[in-house]
Amino acid sequence: MLRKNLKHLTFKMEVINTSGRRKTSVARIYMTPGSGTITVNKKGVEEFFPTLSLQYKVRQPLELCEVGGTYDIKAVLSGGGTTGQAEALRLAIAKALLKVDEEQYRPILRKEGLLTRDNRMVERKKPGQKKARKKFQFSKR
Repeated sequence: MLRKNLKHLTFKMEVINTSGRRKTSVARIYMTPGSGTITVNKKGVEEFFPTLSLQYKVRQPLELCEVGGTYDIKAVLSGGGTTGQAEALRLAIAKALLKVDEEQYRPILRKEGLLTRDNRMVERKKPGQKKARKKFQFSKR
């Protein structure tokens, strides 16, 4: 009986499609049951994110939920820099895991703060100033 339920769950979950954002980066992912490969813009995750800290950020939701080698993830990233893209991808993976089993994974991911979109953005440059907050040098004479 238990095996039937698991089989039904995998058939139900063909492809999960979610997105995540951070700064100006947007990550769209397609998660399917598989061997645990993560492909980012048609490259491996180690090739796309060469630093270990960014690779850790990407794999963090999978490791917390202990489903590291269970799902294949294809991601399309656009905009922003490498850190913003890695954090956008992390949010997208966490949201996809919620679609798999919300009641089991939500407390784990919520505790680590992986379900909240970080809404900090770059402040715009103001007219009559050098940057967003920096002013031109003041000259008395």
